[in-house]
Amino acid sequence: MPDLKVYQSLWATEKRTPGVPETPVAARFEAVKAAGYDGMAIDLGALSLDQARACVPLFGQVGLGGLLTAFPKSIEDLRPALHLAKDIGSPFVVVVGQVMPVSVEGSIPVIRDWLRVAREEGVPIQFETHRACITNDMFATLQLLDAIPEMRMACDLSHYVVDREMTLPLFPDYHLQISRILERCDSFQGRIANRCQVQLPVGFPQTRPWLDLFLGWWAEGFRRWKARAAADDSLIFLCELGPRDYAITGADGLELSDRDADALVLRDHARRLFAEV
Repeated sequence: MPDLKVYQSLWATEKRTPGVPETPVAARFEAVKAAGYDGMAIDLGALSLDQARACVPLFGQVGLGGLLTAFPKSIEDLRPALHLAKDIGSPFVVVVGQVMPVSVEGSIPVIRDWLRVAREEGVPIQFETHRACITNDMFATLQLLDAIPEMRMACDLSHYVVDREMTLPLFPDYHLQISRILERCDSFQGRIANRCQVQLPVGFPQTRPWLDLFLGWWAEGFRRWKARAAADDSLIFLCELGPRDYAITGADGLELSDRDADALVLRDHARRLFAEV
């Protein structure tokens, strides 16, 4: 039966508290394992390739599955990330492509070239719905999906809520467009946004309407994924509540909510939704 694996992001375990040193990476791996996550994701937007390679032994030592997010600045820049993915047992690589042609027509060959490199290395890739990359705009991404049927997505819809400055209630066209993206998503990332802020504290009352919107999207995405999944497939849901400046802070520079606790709330929602759909 298809199952759900919930991962935490190493980037999301950074505290960035003024005047307080960061917890050592090895201790953060242990804490993620103790909290009941299935894996840890390495983000090459937050670590250099050498820093990421230093984490490789920790996956086996601690017993966490691996996942990798790459930010390639050229076509060939993806290849070393794919090699690292094999070393940590990442089932695919999430691509936040930093080659950004202005036109959709210019983006199509770039996507196809990254897909070619992935085939050559034998590592599947998924393109994240992310700002400041080749999939920055939702409307352009929809056109890319139409042009490239083999393009698969990693779904972080917080970026597109901000990208399109979505308001509640959502325009009906947005629901249809999000459904088209969800049909192509093979992994999901947990973060709640509104039209102005990419990461909201999960438990605040004013966040609830946006949380409900995202829970509905995740349920639909899980349902679509299950409909095409093989019996032994696993879906990865990555909790990725980032440190400041993603996290909202007060005048004292401290965050307004407990990101570790918020991530556990999102993890529990994901597990519940996956069981229900």
